[in-house]
Amino acid sequence: MAVAITIPRLGWNMDQGVFVGWLKGPGDPVQAGEPLFTLEGEKAAQDVESIESGTLHIAADAPQAGAIVAVGVVIGHLLAPGESAPNGDNVEPIATLGAVPACSESSTRAATPAVHAEPRGGRPRSSPLARRLARELGVDWTRLTGSGSTGRIRKVDVLAAASTARTRPSRERPPIEGATVPVGPTRATIAARLARSRQTTVPVTLHTTADATNLVGLRAQYRAAAAAPAGKEPPGYLEVLIKLAALTLRDHPMLHAAWADDRLIVPAEANIGFAVDTEEGLVVPVIRGAASLSLGEIVARARELARRARERRIRPDEMQGGTFTITNLGAFGIEGFTPVINPPECAVLGMGRIVRQPVMIDDRVIGRDRMSLSLTFDHRIVDGAPAARFLQSLVAAIENPGPWLIA
Repeated sequence: MAVAITIPRLGWNMDQGVFVGWLKGPGDPVQAGEPLFTLEGEKAAQDVESIESGTLHIAADAPQAGAIVAVGVVIGHLLAPGESAPNGDNVEPIATLGAVPACSESSTRAATPAVHAEPRGGRPRSSPLARRLARELGVDWTRLTGSGSTGRIRKVDVLAAASTARTRPSRERPPIEGATVPVGPTRATIAARLARSRQTTVPVTLHTTADATNLVGLRAQYRAAAAAPAGKEPPGYLEVLIKLAALTLRDHPMLHAAWADDRLIVPAEANIGFAVDTEEGLVVPVIRGAASLSLGEIVARARELARRARERRIRPDEMQGGTFTITNLGAFGIEGFTPVINPPECAVLGMGRIVRQPVMIDDRVIGRDRMSLSLTFDHRIVDGAPAARFLQSLVAAIENPGPWLIA
């Protein structure tokens, strides 16, 4: 019996995705576990593996690359030897398919999201972003030599090949005034989540500053140690704040509680999300159990997650389960701003820039480094005083970070 190949759900809230392209051709033999096609869901692209074996039959109305498809839509079948396509369907050129009604939950599914988005077989290894970009630029990625550590073809390799052919990716050109700019799945997801935040939270923002002089000095020591032989990569201010916020939440657990029907759920550990700016929009990877991790572990995980987020190789599960979010605009010279809560979380912390300022201490004027902080919290979950106490505790940790980071 023919087994239907359907669009799977890559995330809890995913209703539709973008079909990136087939990894097998019509009539190709498919083994269980082999990647069939690439699908872009909520801010991530994944190769989707077959859970059955058979010969690939692509439906006549299967989507073209870049088409939006609904979860559950049948895009092809796996056929047994000698078996005909269902309903007399013939193999025809693939036509564009927009968002269509999803199939029922009882539909037979012949595909499942792959944990690692890497093609198998005789072709070179490549990232989903590199393959999609190659299609956009008309570059044959199967003929490229990858610059990755294992020979993997990356986005930079595709761009280099396109540059050689005097082709420039359209995404790097700013939109022309008066032009229509298409909305991709990442921007659509961001818009939906922002709308949800506005509809389901009662946000209040508190602003304060912290004396970051000791923090700046500590980071300078880390940087000096990193310059020594066998030195480790120094942490940035974001990684330090991830650690300090996770520890502070132990004493102020309601700041990362969440609504569940008619009650509040207080998590057992702090899973800290951090905002990453990518070409496609804002992505929020999550570092789980941040309070129990060393600063070095947080640095390694944060930078790996951020790198894969920018390469569009981050998995959906790595962006789920957050209990508190941190966003940093200090590098852009921003001091105070109003960060938006990421539902169902209770709060989000905004990091502003660090500025050297004159400060009165006793009767003297002394230069000190000052960091701006903005905390937006859901007033339905906590009141202003508990939120202010959390911010007060976090400021104390920032002003004397050494004891917090040694533990």
